[in-house]
Amino acid sequence: MNASFSPAVPKLATSIEGPVATLAINNPTKHNAVDLGMWQALPGIIARLDEDERVRVIILRGAGMESFASGADIAEFETVRADVEGGRAYEAINEAAFWAVAHCSKPVLAMIRGFCLGGGFGLALSCDLRIASENAAFGIPAARLGVGYPPGAMKLITATVGAAAAKDLFYTARRIGADEAQRLGAIQRVVPDDSLEDAVLALAHDIAKNAPLTIRAAKAAIDASMGIGHPNTDPVALADQCFDSADAVEGRTAFLDKREPVFNGR
Repeated sequence: MNASFSPAVPKLATSIEGPVATLAINNPTKHNAVDLGMWQALPGIIARLDEDERVRVIILRGAGMESFASGADIAEFETVRADVEGGRAYEAINEAAFWAVAHCSKPVLAMIRGFCLGGGFGLALSCDLRIASENAAFGIPAARLGVGYPPGAMKLITATVGAAAAKDLFYTARRIGADEAQRLGAIQRVVPDDSLEDAVLALAHDIAKNAPLTIRAAKAAIDASMGIGHPNTDPVALADQCFDSADAVEGRTAFLDKREPVFNGR
């Protein structure tokens, strides 16, 4: 898999292999902390992968073997979040990144190893599914840093873990392990550290084999039911599109022929 780096944001690396795209947070010297430039670039990168017809599933991961993302780059706080005006501007950029991931029409899987903290946890919770290694550590330390948290991002968190669990995580600022995160619903699967990449790739390819229009419609309907759907997306229209598609014909024909279907997303 050959990663292609954006010249403007080398700390975000993308690669595509078959139907699966990978977006890596590539700042390992800071445990993959996300700086302002990275937050600003994320929506555009997600949009390009969403529009790429080759891609059916996106994997969001941290580069290296130590961290998914340790959160926002605290070294920038004294400059970009030093006052209310700067804080609100930064929050708006954060929210845009979170919602870009959440509103991607294609499934986004978070592959989580090591630290998944603060804004990194927010990014993971913006994904559709989260798979973590046994050594993963989660937490939102905002209350220990004295910073506010974007309301839109809070909505994504509560949609996943519920209000009480969100309050517990924010009020205490404590870290939790992968097993507790799974009990809260923050992650769906916990796997051995050395099996993480294989497990996520297998899941991505399992999803990619299925009908893209059906998955898109299902995601839109599920997200709408939780109040986090894209405001310009009509889940009913997307479901109707499935019935009129060539993929629906292929699915029925393959079932009758007792063979695996081959879906083209049309």
